[in-house]
Amino acid sequence: MKKQILLLAFISFSTAVMAQTKTSFGIRAGLSSAGMRGDAVNSLNNLIDFTNGAITTTGKKGFFAGGYAAIPLSDKISVEPAIYYTQKGYALQGELNLKGFEFLGANAKAQLNSTYIDVPVVLKANLNGLQFFAGPQISYLAKADLHTTAGALGFNIVNSKTDATDQFNRLDAGITAGIGYQLGNGVNIMAAYDHGLSKMDAGKNMNAYNRAFKIGIGLNF
Repeated sequence: MKKQILLLAFISFSTAVMAQTKTSFGIRAGLSSAGMRGDAVNSLNNLIDFTNGAITTTGKKGFFAGGYAAIPLSDKISVEPAIYYTQKGYALQGELNLKGFEFLGANAKAQLNSTYIDVPVVLKANLNGLQFFAGPQISYLAKADLHTTAGALGFNIVNSKTDATDQFNRLDAGITAGIGYQLGNGVNIMAAYDHGLSKMDAGKNMNAYNRAFKIGIGLNF
């Protein structure tokens, strides 16, 4: 499946190069909400359910920013290769309140902070300003840090950050799709969903995959 995605990305990019005479460029930035999905994550969530809310999981809020090229194939269809710097990750948080000693409020948090270089190549349809797009995406893991904290009585007892980059697969092949709207002044807005297809861990033994939602605003030059 990943080989087919890479081939499709190459074909799309080659088509884009052939049509480069009418290419326009733009920049785009926005917010991202990322997490992990898969059998390994589902098993973890099932275990967490037994804690009766004492431990919770959350996605990683961040941002993305980069540039893109808009290459028309017809009046309504275009190819859009892009490159984005994107923050992704995952978090576990626990609260321990002992009856009669609630003021202790011990808590712990482990957060995976990862940064990727995303390279999507999407086919986009423009229907009087309303846009629909989908295509393959290749992502390169630039950095992954595991940040753990724990505290009580308002003090941080544990506060450490560990480089975990080598524990993860550097390349992530996936697909992205979304909807947008193009304004007449060159400004555009978009919302997209990224669906990673490569196992995240370096040994590729765990069924855990990147997932992310993005909303952003762009400007065509």
